[in-house]
Parts: sequence; C-alpha cells; structure tokens
Amino acid sequence: MRKRKWTLTPWFLIFTAIMFAMAVVSYEYSPIVFYIELGVSVLSLAVVLVISLRFASYVKGTVKNTVENIKGINEDYLEKFSYPVAVIGKQGDILWCNSRFRKAMCGGKGAEGDNIKAYLSGKDIDNLKKGEGCDVAVDGKEYTVYYHSTGESAVCEFIENTYYKQITREYLASKPCVAIVVFDNAEDFSDNSDESFSEAMLDIEVCLQKWAEQYSALYKKIGNNRFMIIFKEADVEKMAADKFPILKNIREITINNHSASISVGLCRGYNSIKESEINARKALEMALGRGGDQVAVIKKDNTYEFFGGKVAAAEKASKVRMRVIANAISRVVADCDKVFIMGHKFSDLDCVGAAIGLQCIMEKTFKRYSKVVINRETSMAKQLIEYTDEKLDTDIFISPETALSGLTQKSLLIIVDTHLKRSLESSELYEKCKKVIIIDHHRKAVDYINNALVFCHEPSASSTCEMCSEIISCLDDSPLSYVQADAMLAGITLDTKNFAVKTGVRTFEAAAYLRRRGANTLTVKGMFSDNIETYREKVDIVCKAHVYRGCAISIAPSGNGDIRLASAQAADEMLNLKGVDASFVLFEDNNQINISARSYGNVNVQIIMEKLGGGGHQTMAATQLKNTTKEFAYQQLLSEIDSTLDDEENS
Repeated sequence: MRKRKWTLTPWFLIFTAIMFAMAVVSYEYSPIVFYIELGVSVLSLAVVLVISLRFASYVKGTVKNTVENIKGINEDYLEKFSYPVAVIGKQGDILWCNSRFRKAMCGGKGAEGDNIKAYLSGKDIDNLKKGEGCDVAVDGKEYTVYYHSTGESAVCEFIENTYYKQITREYLASKPCVAIVVFDNAEDFSDNSDESFSEAMLDIEVCLQKWAEQYSALYKKIGNNRFMIIFKEADVEKMAADKFPILKNIREITINNHSASISVGLCRGYNSIKESEINARKALEMALGRGGDQVAVIKKDNTYEFFGGKVAAAEKASKVRMRVIANAISRVVADCDKVFIMGHKFSDLDCVGAAIGLQCIMEKTFKRYSKVVINRETSMAKQLIEYTDEKLDTDIFISPETALSGLTQKSLLIIVDTHLKRSLESSELYEKCKKVIIIDHHRKAVDYINNALVFCHEPSASSTCEMCSEIISCLDDSPLSYVQADAMLAGITLDTKNFAVKTGVRTFEAAAYLRRRGANTLTVKGMFSDNIETYREKVDIVCKAHVYRGCAISIAPSGNGDIRLASAQAADEMLNLKGVDASFVLFEDNNQINISARSYGNVNVQIIMEKLGGGGHQTMAATQLKNTTKEFAYQQLLSEIDSTLDDEENS
C-alpha cells in the first residue's frame, strides 16, 4: 500500500489560510481573539515552511549523497538510466525516481512518498538487502530488483527480464524425468498359469502406454517386467499433484482374485537422461524396499517423496535369494575373527530372538568368537534374556562398552531388525566396525545404512526371526538347540500378533522348522507374561483410549510399571476394539514423547510415523519426538492421521 508521509503539507497551508480568514472576521467582534488566531496562524505557517524546507533539503541531500557514492555516475545519468531506478530512505520510502520508474511502475504518476514495498510484490525490504536480487512482478512484467546501499539511503534498480525468466521456466519444465516401472507382484500371477501372467502383463502394458501417451512421453519396455518412460518435468508436477493415479489404475487389474501392482522409481531435476536414469533406478530400489505398490521420487538434492504404498508387500515364494545370501554371509564370516550381533534400541523379542539364533551358528558352526550386544536395562525382552541365561552354559550377552573394548580390525558386526544408524543399540560400535551385515524386514527408510557388505532386506517377511530361520536352515544348523528355536519362535509370534498379521506360507514354514528344532509353544507363551504393575498400566492405557476416524488413541499416564512395554502391549490390545483399524499410544520416556502405532493393515501406520520422523512397518511402527509435550504431539498425530486418511480416500 502507498503511504505518502509528506502530502499533508498542502492541507496545513489550506488550514492556515482558513485561520487567517477567521482571524480577520473575528477582529470586529474581539481584538483579543483576533490576535490569538493571528498568532496561531503565523506559527502554523512557520512550522509548515520549516518542515517543508527541511524535508526538501533532506531529499536533495540524500539524492546528492546517493549520486556521489555511485562511482562514475552523476545526477543527470540517474535520470537517463534505461531501466527504472528509485532512491529510498532508511524506512523504505521513495525519495526520488526516474521517468522510467514512473512509466513502468505507476502509470506515469509520481511515486515520491510511496513505500518501496508497494513495488516488491508484497516482499519485505530485507529481501533486497541480501544482495542476490529480488524477483518481483509488476503489471504482467517481471523484474529482478537490486539494492545498493549508499549510507543514509539506497538505490533500487529494477532490471526487466520477463523473456529470460519465461525461457528458464520453459527449460526447467521440459527437463527429462526418467521413470523405471516394474511389475512388482508378477509372481502372484505366474504361479497360477502362464495365461494369467500374460493377460496381466498385457493389461499393464496397455495401461502404461496410455499413461505415457497422455503426457506425450517416451515409452519403452526394457525387460520382462520392466519399463522405462521419459516424462517432462512439468508433467511430473501435475502427476505428483494428483498423487499418481496410475497406481490405482494398475490395482484395478484383477485376475483370479489377484490385483496387480507396480513400483515406480522416478528422478527429477537432472539435466541429462543418463543421470536421471541412474537415479531413477536408485529410487526404484527404495520403492521396492518399502514394500512396492508406490512411486518413489528422488530429487537433485537427494531427497525423496513417496506416493502410494497402501498395499502390503507381496510375499516372495522363492527361497533362492535366502540361499544366495546365506552363502554370501558364510564368505564374510570366514574372513573375520570376531562376530558381534546387535539390534535396535529398546530391543524386543524379534530383535533378541534373531540375534540369539545367529550367535549360536557363528560360534558353533563357524567357530568364531560371537556375542550379542545388548543393553539389558532398556531391553523389552528381559524374560527372553533371563531364559537364555538360565538354559545356556555360557553368557552370550555383552554390553556395548564391553564390545567396543574387544573390537578388532577384522571384527564383523551383524545388525538385525533395523537398518537405521539412529536406531542402533550403539552407533559408536557400528562406526568403528569396518565389516557390517544387515538383516531386516522393516520398510526401507531414506537414511538407511548403505555400507553393508551384505544387505538382506525383505519387507514382505513377517519378522527378522523368520528371515534368520531361513538363512540358518541354508547353513549347517546342527548346533541349533531348543533354546534358540524358542527365542526365534517368540520373535515371530510377537511380530505376527500370534500369527494373525503378515503371515504367509513362509512364515508357517519357518515356524514349523523351529518347531522341529525343539521350540515349545508353551515356553514361548510364557515370555509374553507381565508383572502386575505392567498389566495394570496396560489396562489403564486401554481404558483411557478414544476413537478418532477409526483410530484408537490413548495418552499414557506415568506409572510404576514398564511404560514402554505397557504402551506397546496396549497398542496391540486396542486393535481388538470394534471399529478400530489402527491404534496409537503416546507416552513419555527419557525426556521425549514416544508413539507406538499398530494396525491390521487397513491403515499404513508406517506412513503416519514416517511423517513424524519415525518409521517401521505397515502394521507396526513408532516414533520419538524431542522438545515437545504430549498435548502438542497429540495434535501433530491427529493432523498426520487426517492427512494420510484423506489421501487414501481421494486416491
């Protein structure tokens, strides 16, 4: 808005003239009033004249000072500049402008007295002072405004570059964006018959061709189940705004009760097609690592954006990959002297059970010094640890500090049930260990550990214990006793919620294998028993829950039991409530707000927790929020639930 600070002067002059007239008229009635009014009029006139002269001197001096501080330019040249120029004061008020400025910015009218902000498209003057130029638009034309300080004032130069900015936008909008598409659940169709697979593949190809044709994109089949499509940047922007409806179109392809799904790795922002293709493959790997049925978009700054991911990862029927991984692990172990097995912070039954099974094989099959690195105080699997200590002759558990003191140059670290550095029991141990193997089933996160010699990642697996039982079965498993079998069966039971969630053929095969190795279901059941304090706290959390959009939410009070364990169990328990598709428990521990999330698959809790800085799996996830309160964390959770559920309803 314009703020003319000096245009009151004419009004003061008119007011003074009126007072003179009133003084003359009043002389006939009262000479005293006449002299008073005359004195006020003269004083008012004097004040107006002094202020006007001082301001005129200020403007003249400021402009002169400005001109003198611009080397090689005199006052006449400021007027002759071929682009709009304005001289502004300390507060941003325009003191002087050339004729180009009047013509281009204010329709030929004078701009003196206006604030420069009126010509900056609403931007603050601080944007000008950064020295990099400020982009503005006036009357359909685009300018870059440069700010030059001259001490008491400043010169603002408006350089018109509408044409060049338009060319830049067109160039950026036409940048190639390579998309690599894979038919990620092809095995579901090929297992039935070749005809089913061929029909599904044909329908998918037709759908992808229509997708490419819609945006005049280049389409090419590059493998049996793989396709490459090259879009323009502007088209990708439209698809992202629409949440990539191609995912829904593909899911509508149903043959023999199987719905098709694709994974897409898409790259944005690179100049060359080669760079874009390399990064598109990287994005595709991330999409598959997160369970498929989604689009993973990688940008030039190496950040990701994900769309879709609502369908559970399809179980891979073949065990060939696990046999290959088992052979790779054997070669790495043969070249080390010590093996340390470590999981995530606040380790659970799945984490500890997988570590116990691997420790036995490393020590007795490969004859290597092998220990499980764990913090007993914070572990959520204390009963399993105590059971193992009681049944085994040797203590297989050591603290992170003890592991660090015994580390050698040839030591191997096996990380189980996580692939994130921030979640490790000891990030220092990971940093100092040069050889790393990762075995995990959680959906892949952006900041995953990327220097592992063997990265065994299977998001379709029910648990890490299921994966480890398959790996162990491919090795010499003769040393495996009922103790290790019990531990791994407990891990599978926990992550599948008593074989109710994420259980496939391979899950039951792994359970049957462990049962043959001596696992006892009654012993496993005993590992889930609670003490009376923890049980009371769990019940209290469940009783305080309320349902919001099909999600049971409870804020846990502080209690005497194990709040972390009670909250996790309460989240599981709330799924049994009628009309509940997901559950969330907020609790405070270690001066931070934690959220445990659970679902039966209808709601992808991993997406919700990921938006809050956490992660996990489609049916089991969590996050930790620092420097916040339960109330604020609760409001954040509601906001992300709304955002996720609204996206699902609109897709």
